[in-house]
Amino acid sequence: LLSSADLAHCRLVDVASASNFHSFKLRHFHLDLHLNFAVKRITGWQVLELTPVQPGVQSLILDTHPSLLVHSVDCKVPGASGAPDVVLSLTYRIEPFTDYGSSLNISLPAAVIRPHRAFRVTIRYTTTDGPAIWWLDAELTCGQTRPLVFTQGHSVCNRSFFPCFDTPAVKSTYSATVRVPEGVTVLMSASRSAYSKQDRVFQFSMEYPVPAYLVALVAGDLQHADIGPRSRVWAEPCILTCAVSKLGGNVERWLNVAEGLFGPYVWGRYDIVFLPPSFPIVAMENPCLTFIISSILESQEFLLIDVIHEIAHGWFGNAVTNATWEEMWLSEGLATYAQRRITTEAYGDAFTCLETMFRLDALHRQMRLLGDNNPVSKLQAKFEPGVNPSSLMNLFTYEKGFCFVSYLSQLCGDIERFDSFLRAYIEKFRFSSVIAQDLLDFFLGFFPELKESCVAQREGLEFERWLNGCGPPLCEPDLSAGKALTGPVQHLCDLWGMDAPEPQVISTFDLSSWSTFQTVLFLDRLLDRSPLPQEVMSLLSSCYSALLDDMNAEVQIRWLQIVVRNSFYPDLPRVRSFLHKHTSRMYTVPLYEDLCGGVMKCFAVEVFYQTQARLHPNLRRTLQQILFQSSAFNTSTAPSLLTSPPSAPSSPTDPTANGTIALRDVNVSA
Repeated sequence: LLSSADLAHCRLVDVASASNFHSFKLRHFHLDLHLNFAVKRITGWQVLELTPVQPGVQSLILDTHPSLLVHSVDCKVPGASGAPDVVLSLTYRIEPFTDYGSSLNISLPAAVIRPHRAFRVTIRYTTTDGPAIWWLDAELTCGQTRPLVFTQGHSVCNRSFFPCFDTPAVKSTYSATVRVPEGVTVLMSASRSAYSKQDRVFQFSMEYPVPAYLVALVAGDLQHADIGPRSRVWAEPCILTCAVSKLGGNVERWLNVAEGLFGPYVWGRYDIVFLPPSFPIVAMENPCLTFIISSILESQEFLLIDVIHEIAHGWFGNAVTNATWEEMWLSEGLATYAQRRITTEAYGDAFTCLETMFRLDALHRQMRLLGDNNPVSKLQAKFEPGVNPSSLMNLFTYEKGFCFVSYLSQLCGDIERFDSFLRAYIEKFRFSSVIAQDLLDFFLGFFPELKESCVAQREGLEFERWLNGCGPPLCEPDLSAGKALTGPVQHLCDLWGMDAPEPQVISTFDLSSWSTFQTVLFLDRLLDRSPLPQEVMSLLSSCYSALLDDMNAEVQIRWLQIVVRNSFYPDLPRVRSFLHKHTSRMYTVPLYEDLCGGVMKCFAVEVFYQTQARLHPNLRRTLQQILFQSSAFNTSTAPSLLTSPPSAPSSPTDPTANGTIALRDVNVSA
């Protein structure tokens, strides 16, 4: 008899995939690629090794994209009576699927389909600038000397990199051969690599099964420095020294803490590559090789949190993966919980509580914008065919998911017992894709006393309500351990909230001695109170503007959003300077949205025309939509993200421009 979880897996539907992945077992695939920077094109072939697992299958259906041109498809079959293998040319057709992909339907002759017997299909193709592939001209790189290309597969973008079962439900090993011009270094999310200098060929192998979205490539002028026994930093030469100095020997320390909590790190290496500001998100947990935006190097604390979050994905998200994008919290919520367990062990309760508080503040801010009944706030967010899963990259998958996992740990009554449960969960489901029922059934089986006391049906805190209820978390963890750090922030906020703030009292608070997280918590709470009286803005500016000029971009952008939302013209030159300096999505989009949402649209247009040459084309198109549509982004339209494609979709090569609120507030590891 099948368990209820097994039955749920059998009925699993991924509405974001056009493929017939249930009909086959993907054993392995190989990519043979040539990168042509001159014409921004990848040409090559892919070999898939498949085994039919359902009777009567007559076709192989893969996810693909209009930017990917298929040249031919063939298959080898055994020759008769010991004769050599015969190569059969297979017929295929491309069919529309959604605005983010197509389907490649390959007809399979009877000679190929034999139950439970492996066969290989070869697809020759060319791909250019689909949503997965980001070509950067030299001017858009950090060093501004050589071009660079990287891929970003999350959530459903890699179908434009190679035809695939583009669903997190399918995992396989892979290998790759990549040919490049002289002077170009190639990296991939692979456990092994080799390089032939004479042939300018890089070889890669991932020996552990991964879903398609975790296959990643970057190629350009990259150098490395070792920062630990199993870690190195890769970056363009001009930022390598800075990256190494910021990380120091911390990465090995964080890995050791994580292993003590959750069991062995199974991926072998943990390397990091810092990418130019055009990287569309903050960080991506590609196995063995975290991709992270170089802009984050400005803030030591945000860098720390983002790298630890990606380390946590080595267990939660990469080793054990959500089977569908509708349950993304199974990766992001658990990774956020694991990240905070690591920071608690490494830096103490107060630090973790402070970071958690400002993230939960952002969650409640998002909740106020969306309303309590918005379906995007569900942990099991059901969406219809045609909806891009990237639209669910919001704070609920991270922070509401984190709160549910924290609640499960509280039910145990002992955080170390819950650590033991998580180790057992990873051991049980390693290299698998899971649904929520897998996690919860295993939890109740691990703690039979909780199952006997019916904790899953506890009134007001039912597991079903956690998963399918709209609104904020049903409960939140106790953050009182952070009071030494959060108390002064709240006190200063209260002083600024008075009818007549007292400058002498306010001057006793020295923001230069505060941590970045304390300062951003303070500024976020001021931002929540905007608009502020002009006399208060004048006093705020006189107290803090010059001081904040010398702080990192995470601090500066929050102050500048206060400036914009309060139409405080004396500090507008600071907004201009910031947008001239920073060209990454996480800093530009929020400011342009605020500028266009108020009375400063003409100023925004002027700055855009001054800086557009230094923006990636994808970001440029996003900002043009913000600037030249009839109205700025309206968060009230968010419910449509679950029911239909956006009415005015972003460029198909821009997977992150999807109406996500406050991208910089989301710990986007994608």
